[in-house]
Amino acid sequence: MNRKCFVILAMIVLFCIPSQAQTGSKKKRPLPYEFGRVVLNNNATKYEMTPVVFEHWIHRSKFTCRVCHVDVGFGMKAGATGIRAADIERGYYCGACHNGRTLNDGKPIFAACSNKKLTYEEQKRCDRCHSQGKRVPSDFDFFAFTAPLPKERFGNGVDWEKSEEMGLIKPQTSLAGFTPKNPLVVQKDFDLNAKVEGMPDIIFSHKKHTVWNGCELCHPEIFMGVKKGNSHYSMVDISEGKSCGACHVTVAFPLADCQRCHAKPVHP
Repeated sequence: MNRKCFVILAMIVLFCIPSQAQTGSKKKRPLPYEFGRVVLNNNATKYEMTPVVFEHWIHRSKFTCRVCHVDVGFGMKAGATGIRAADIERGYYCGACHNGRTLNDGKPIFAACSNKKLTYEEQKRCDRCHSQGKRVPSDFDFFAFTAPLPKERFGNGVDWEKSEEMGLIKPQTSLAGFTPKNPLVVQKDFDLNAKVEGMPDIIFSHKKHTVWNGCELCHPEIFMGVKKGNSHYSMVDISEGKSCGACHVTVAFPLADCQRCHAKPVHP
């Protein structure tokens, strides 16, 4: 009887547990060129269009985050902005740059939406953005573009911060007609105490964050206060996309890269 029970238990261990592991909810780690990718489908399929695939990696190499998320007005979550083709055509959102006139690196950025009747060749332009499930030629190959950039273990596999510091990328910090002319004063860096004993304290650099975000991207929408200690959050909150997690879950270097934040040495 005992032997029979043992055999049954062994079969459960061998067959049931692996099956659970294979069908678990563990999230697949994205490939380097997929990290930060956003699929936009508020209206596309409604109008029989393919959903838009937005690649953060190439846009972040050309523009700072604040240009898009503060000056132009994109929400921080996919689908939150409710972009329409008519808005783009009038020069809002994507149309702030994708109008055939705005220059980047001395070249005009291709125009996006248009309500005029397009030729067959012109219609191919729609696939530049409405590209989900399609093989659409791009002006930039991820691996060729990132080959000379300093490497990182996580996210895109690229240290974007160091790339900007070294001058290997030069993201635009303003956009004519959208960016205010009087930037806010950059505050000093500070450290935050880790809540787990033995974990290095966090060094938060206002200087590094304002290069990309300015002040307005974080305050007051993400961090309500402007004084140290006014905002309270935990790693659980961050992993759920709150506070630091608004960026460091989906686009900026991910939470797995602990040492990028917990950088202050622990003294005995």
